[in-house]
Amino acid sequence: MEYKKIAEDDGLATYALIFADGDEAAAELLRFAKETGVNGASITGVGAASSATVGWFDFAAKAYEPNRVDEQVEVLSLLGDIASLEDGSPQVHAHVTLAKRGGAAIGGHLMELHVAPTLELIVTESPTHLRKRSIPGLPVATIRLAESG
Repeated sequence: MEYKKIAEDDGLATYALIFADGDEAAAELLRFAKETGVNGASITGVGAASSATVGWFDFAAKAYEPNRVDEQVEVLSLLGDIASLEDGSPQVHAHVTLAKRGGAAIGGHLMELHVAPTLELIVTESPTHLRKRSIPGLPVATIRLAESG
């Protein structure tokens, strides 16, 4: 993955992230957040992938149920955010909608996405640095506006 700052206004940056064939997007997004220090941003993107795992959150089981896709798909949309956890480390939370051959769609929480041939994302920093707090007993953290600033 390559990234470049494409705009800056009052210290807030917009980045273009271009993923190459074979990149694993979830891990690379987290690497980007760590390297740049972005901790309050929105993510949008499109592209294609050779395989993916998306999660469906089973609230009763308090766990993500993985759905594996082992075929070439179009990434119709990838949407999400980057925020900081209590310890200051960044967390990427993204959802993805994928189209299979013939147009059938599958989507969910982005767990893993193997790019083929490209994925193009725009990351836009927000004026407020977002903070997340873990929810006891759940494998998720949610944005806490009172703690953000």
